[in-house]
Amino acid sequence: MPKDYPRSLRVSEQLRRELTLLVRNAVRDPRVSDFAISEVVVSKDLSAAKVYYTPYSSNPDLAELQQGLEKATPFLRKELGRLLRLRIVPHLSFVYDDSLDRSSRLDALLSDNRLPAEESEESKPDQAPEE
Repeated sequence: MPKDYPRSLRVSEQLRRELTLLVRNAVRDPRVSDFAISEVVVSKDLSAAKVYYTPYSSNPDLAELQQGLEKATPFLRKELGRLLRLRIVPHLSFVYDDSLDRSSRLDALLSDNRLPAEESEESKPDQAPEE
């Protein structure tokens, strides 16, 4: 394997795929629904993994979703141990991924700033370049 694609990246991608399937098909908690796992970051020694998630709905109850995920963590680790061939199954910690919120706020700020500039350019008369 080339050095630019270390084992921790391969394991994190495999964890993301397996966790997505497990949450969708095996977890029965109603609090754990309508969200996507956006990224999994695994430590270099593969003992811990941060699972970043994003809810689908626009105004989710993040506290309930977080509690449901924390409650399902032992079950998910047990199933991951059964499915994956790892000596140590990483400890999972679920983290809300707010990158979509930040990007939409930034986009709104940029679009608010862009409107006056576009209007002022349209209202300027065409000027000949000075020599």
